[in-house]
Amino acid sequence: MGKRTLFRFAAGTAVVGAATLAYASLIERNMFTLRRYEVPVLPADAEPLRILHLSDLHMMPGQRRKQEWVASLAGLDPDLVLVTGDNMANPDAVPGVLCALQPLLDHPGAFVFGSNDYTGPVWKNPFTYFLPDREYTEGVTLPYDELRDIFTGAGWADLNNARTTLKAGGRLVELVGVDDPHIERSDYSSVAGPVSPSADLSIALSHSPEPAVLDQMAADGFSLLLAGHTHGGQVCVPGVGALVTNCGLHRSMARGLHRWPGSDAWLHVSAGLGTHPTAPVRFACPPEASILTLIPR
Repeated sequence: MGKRTLFRFAAGTAVVGAATLAYASLIERNMFTLRRYEVPVLPADAEPLRILHLSDLHMMPGQRRKQEWVASLAGLDPDLVLVTGDNMANPDAVPGVLCALQPLLDHPGAFVFGSNDYTGPVWKNPFTYFLPDREYTEGVTLPYDELRDIFTGAGWADLNNARTTLKAGGRLVELVGVDDPHIERSDYSSVAGPVSPSADLSIALSHSPEPAVLDQMAADGFSLLLAGHTHGGQVCVPGVGALVTNCGLHRSMARGLHRWPGSDAWLHVSAGLGTHPTAPVRFACPPEASILTLIPR
């Protein structure tokens, strides 16, 4: 290969790389997408029930486009809103989260927190996500108690290592959740136990979809497991998918709806609506929210 040809190849590669980075950082990370799934977990002849699953907003001040898009989801009129954490990415983000979620607070809802509800993100080498035992680094403390008070004040159930029942869509729904396993705050043993036979539906929440926690939830009879955290891989390879999940979950389950192995439960992992603020890119994995229409088995 001559010098001129090599120069052209290098220049072409640089142009393609720059264009890809511009697309991932300026376009795709703002391509908010609504996913729709049907989940067969209800008894025979039951009427469908619709759940809006939100996760990983990673809200920063001034992200008006994201706030307005999430707020518009209230027009879907879901029966139940479930949020699986990482709502904030800045100490001043609570007003932005509230702007996004305020129209949804009138609906029955529940939530768990993720690591980036407690502490802000810090810069890290993105290649460390491929290390299974990388050390977790905490940033600035975030106003999680303020956010918790807003959610619970609106009537949403706090499921951080907690269990409850509520009415949604005319059904009695049994809910359980854990605080974030990714930062070792989960304590499922304190809320474990078989699902009540009086419940019409049972749902379990965890920010990080750690298999050890999901196995216990499924063993207790929870029929739908919800999580976030993975960002769907955030930067994916077309035709291959996620390269990393940042947890113990297999890459093939990094986002979407899956049957949980060895059980009758279904797992839905949201690819989330935001990004780490020091890596504001998405590729082959646009930000998303999901409507899960629960139907008879």
